[in-house]
Amino acid sequence: MSSLALKQFKETVSYQSLLLGGVTALATAILFLVANLTASAIQQQNAQDKMDGLNQVLPPSLYSNDLLATERGWLISDASYRVFIAKNASEAITGLAIQSVAKGYSGDIQLLVGLDAQQQIIAVRVLSHTETPGLGDKIERAKSDWVDSFYQQSLQRLSMKQWAVKKDGGVFDQFTGATITPRAVVGQVQQTLLAVQQEILPTLLSEGYELAKGDSDE
Repeated sequence: MSSLALKQFKETVSYQSLLLGGVTALATAILFLVANLTASAIQQQNAQDKMDGLNQVLPPSLYSNDLLATERGWLISDASYRVFIAKNASEAITGLAIQSVAKGYSGDIQLLVGLDAQQQIIAVRVLSHTETPGLGDKIERAKSDWVDSFYQQSLQRLSMKQWAVKKDGGVFDQFTGATITPRAVVGQVQQTLLAVQQEILPTLLSEGYELAKGDSDE
């Protein structure tokens, strides 16, 4: 094709349409590639963030499996739970991590509770909340050691009435000027233990899971 013919062709509608289509296709391909790369990075970061939280309530020495692969959802008495199962090399349950929501003073409080196979609390962590800074935010481990008071507590160790803040006759401290927040957390931790005892663990055992030797209640 001569230079004149090429110039004339470039001025046609067909050429302009092809050019626009090519540019659009290239831009779409680039956007698709960037979106895939970004999505993969976001997924990896979300998985890492989730594992960082799980490892705060279930020490890595307690399990040898992929915790994220065991995640299951439960709906018990209109309350939602996310359950992660810690297992040893023999596939026996060594612990559970349960994520749930407490209703705080300013909104939802996302909780993560780690239990050993005896249903004793290893640790409790607050994943997110909107409680008042300087008052209700003492539920954060970074702001206060209050959540450490749950360590090794269980339904066997404390009576139903003891699962409350001291103002309500329980054993857990409340915060000066902020009772609703710790009350909500204590109540939800207790409900989590009840859910494990009455629904979650019995279901897992009925499905063929076993508790690690030496960890089951006698």
